Amino acid sequence: MAVKKKNISAMAGTDTRDRANLNRKTEQLDAFRDDATGQALTSNTGTRISDNQNSLRAGERGPSLLEDFLLREKITHFDHERIPERVVHARGAAAHGYFQVYEPLSELTKADFLNEPGKKTPVFVRFSTVQGPRGSADTVRDVRGFAVKFYTDEGNFDLVGNNMPVFFIQDAIKFPDFVHAVKPEPHNEIPTGGSAHDTFWDFVSLTPESAHMVLWTMSDRAIPVTYRTMQGFGVHTFRLINAEGQSVFVKFHWRPASGVRSLVWDEAQKLAGKDPDFHRRSLWDDIEAGDYPEWELGVQVIPEADEYAFEFDLLDPTKLVPEELVPVRVVGKMVLNRNPDNFFAETEQAAFQMGNIVPGIDFTNDPLLQGRLFSYTDTQLLRLGGPNFHELPINRPVCPFHNSQRDAPHRQTINKGRAAYEPNSIDGGWPKEVPEAPRGGGFVSYPQAVSGVKLRKRADSFADHFSQATLFWNSMSEVEKAHIIAAYSFELGKVERVFIRERQVSEILANIDMVLATEVAKNLGLTPPNGPTRPTLKRKLKASPALSQMNLLPDSIASRKVAILIADGVESGDIEHILDVLRKQGASAKLVAPTSAAVTAANGSSLTPDDSMKGLPSIAFDAVFIPGGAQAAKQFAEDGVALHYVLEAYKHLKTIALCGSAADIAGQLHLEKDAGLLSAGKAAKLSADFVASIGKHRVWAREEKAKRIPA
Repeated sequence: MAVKKKNISAMAGTDTRDRANLNRKTEQLDAFRDDATGQALTSNTGTRISDNQNSLRAGERGPSLLEDFLLREKITHFDHERIPERVVHARGAAAHGYFQVYEPLSELTKADFLNEPGKKTPVFVRFSTVQGPRGSADTVRDVRGFAVKFYTDEGNFDLVGNNMPVFFIQDAIKFPDFVHAVKPEPHNEIPTGGSAHDTFWDFVSLTPESAHMVLWTMSDRAIPVTYRTMQGFGVHTFRLINAEGQSVFVKFHWRPASGVRSLVWDEAQKLAGKDPDFHRRSLWDDIEAGDYPEWELGVQVIPEADEYAFEFDLLDPTKLVPEELVPVRVVGKMVLNRNPDNFFAETEQAAFQMGNIVPGIDFTNDPLLQGRLFSYTDTQLLRLGGPNFHELPINRPVCPFHNSQRDAPHRQTINKGRAAYEPNSIDGGWPKEVPEAPRGGGFVSYPQAVSGVKLRKRADSFADHFSQATLFWNSMSEVEKAHIIAAYSFELGKVERVFIRERQVSEILANIDMVLATEVAKNLGLTPPNGPTRPTLKRKLKASPALSQMNLLPDSIASRKVAILIADGVESGDIEHILDVLRKQGASAKLVAPTSAAVTAANGSSLTPDDSMKGLPSIAFDAVFIPGGAQAAKQFAEDGVALHYVLEAYKHLKTIALCGSAADIAGQLHLEKDAGLLSAGKAAKLSADFVASIGKHRVWAREEKAKRIPA
């Protein structure tokens, strides 16, 4: 199930209108941007400053004076520069870009941005981890947020999702409990950015509805290679409504053009220490280099008549709709092509809200979604200091907005007129309501019939907590299953209370799969459970290949990163050849040397490395290439850092290519030959196999051998 891009070159005829539409949001933001090049230093009110080095004093060694308005302004602003970080999703990075629909979706929705293929709708996308604070590492095992703000001509639409299609809980009233449990423990504020501790496992072992999502979190999905190698999901079931008022249910999917790929656990841990900014750095660097991340938007459409046609409840956020039951229809693409100019003003102040929707899109009665509709707005009121956060440049819609809301902190709009109410006759009745219309009219909620007795009770259709967890487990390859077992064993091994470990194994894992439960129990020194504690429900669908990352690799190696190791005496011809091959494939490479000093190639040319082996370790790359050259090979063979570089890449199952004399390094390290350990006299003889091996992401057949290699 390779990821394929859709060709939309036929839309090129509307290029002028595309650019004009896309530039509107950019121009709006530009009005608030400041370039101080060539400008005088001033106060916030424009007073020019002659001395910014010294405060005003009574004599050279006298006390500072209270009248120093420049000192007071500067210190006061500094004292208030930080705003509360997000309670969850605090650690993140973002980028600007555009979305373009492939074909009109008028049969599904009247939303303007989903009906004009020639239109590029500006977007701002923020990726994040859930648990850790702003200072935590990017590569921890965690769910990743995937939030997209569409600046449409009808208002902002925020699709606020994750890189996993389900969630831990079914009802929003449990969200504070879940977050309190997964956050660092309150008595010592440990651990940062991780779920391997007692309170998390105590909660989930007592909350069976979390079983499916916890299984996803213990899979490789929780340690993606980069943001661009993550899928995204809207999680909830939404509605689409067309111009005739007809409604369908919809699930939103983002499919990365770079494929779905993950780190191995040892890599993730090392990156957290050596480059805690690895994901945000990768996103930034790729965009700066013009290697723009892309995703395709897909929808699963379920007719209203089929709401009850499944073996699960469509409104249950702990369930997904298998693609074998409802295929994903690819409807458009999203490209991220511009980095923020200022992290705080854009990424940190971006206010995503579930309630930001446009005509043609509506909510369902998903109880988690219903709670999020309140929570996101309430959060922004605290973080951004009042109800005017929508006026911040990054949050302002691209279309005009007019209403009777006034005042409050940080108001930026200077409203004309005397009437701050509706209806009015003083200002001619403006602004006025917009009647409902097939297209371009005012928003009208879908007229769903609602009735029932007030009560606090889950629907019986929400009661099955294990069938889809079993489906996910059955859909994994043997490699992925082994990683899940290892993840549970590691996390539960950090739990101090044995009874919590036992409960998770016997009450949760045993009801998912007995092999999973038994293997984790053995690794923890527990007695394996005898069998499930709940009746096993017979479901028609036993596995879903679309859930395995092994089936979600791209057709090319575009965006992959290769380390080329160089030292004095290296063969420059090998380097030139492999650089040309990688460039044609859309991949990139960096020259990495023992130090950051220039090296002299065998032909006498000087090569400047991008960094040293310590500065750019193998964990930052997808593959390693070592050119020929006897002198260089001898230096590598005598350099412990260089040998560790190759050994670590081998242990992490990466493709390694060795040219000429460099091939001896494999023997020196006792590395067993396999499909990803390549050697030849010249680069030209192995480049094709090198590219093919990188395309498979890892040399999975090497994993058992690699486990025997010391860390």
